[in-house]
Formats: sequence, C-alpha cells, structure tokens
Amino acid sequence: MTDAAAHGAHEEHGHGAPHATRRDYVVGFLLAAALTVIPFWLVMSHLLENAAVTGALVMGLAAVQVVAHMVFFLHMNRKAEGGWTLMALLFTLLLVGIVLSGSMWVMHHLDVNMMPMSAEAMRQAP
Repeated sequence: MTDAAAHGAHEEHGHGAPHATRRDYVVGFLLAAALTVIPFWLVMSHLLENAAVTGALVMGLAAVQVVAHMVFFLHMNRKAEGGWTLMALLFTLLLVGIVLSGSMWVMHHLDVNMMPMSAEAMRQAP
C-alpha cells in the first residue's frame, strides 16, 4: 500500500466523517467546562443586577454549548455525511431556539398573570 493510499484510507472511513484528534477532544472538553462554569458563576455571584439579562446570558451560553458538543464530540460539519450532519445541526439550533423562546414566553406570562397573594392568604395556605 502506498503512502497516499494508506493516508487516504486512514483519513476517512468511507462515509465522509473526518477523524478527530486528541486536541479536538481537549478543546471541546475545555469549552464545555467553561460554558458550564461561567453561567454557574454568573448566577451564584449575582454579577448582573438584572435577572432577565442573566437568564438570557445563561440561555445563550447553553445554546453555544449545544453547538460545541455537536461540533467537537459529534463531529458535525459541512463535509461529513454529504452535509446532512450540518442540516441536523441547523435543525437542532431551530429546535433549541423554539424551546428557549417558548420557555421564556411561558415563564413571563405566568409571572405577569399570576395573582399576587396577600399576607392573610399566605397565612391560611396549608
């Protein structure tokens, strides 16, 4: 087997999925860890006064973390599987956007439309 043939056979497994290097996994792990620690720190330190801004940042970082997992651990890119993994990534981003925006909409309307309880009603509650 020639060097070019051996390199070509080693480069792909016949279905267009590129090999991941140890560096890719380390970068993915560090990115995932940072995208976990930063929102936790934002919430626990009360760095931002506005809770809505903190919530939006946490959700944005969660969406970035989903994409990082898909790129670094699931190896989704334009080349793999003839571009179908990119379509799956875009579909996932669409679903995440719908779920996040829908969750925020529901929580906002629950907050606005819930009747406040008086101190007397709170004492009588079981």
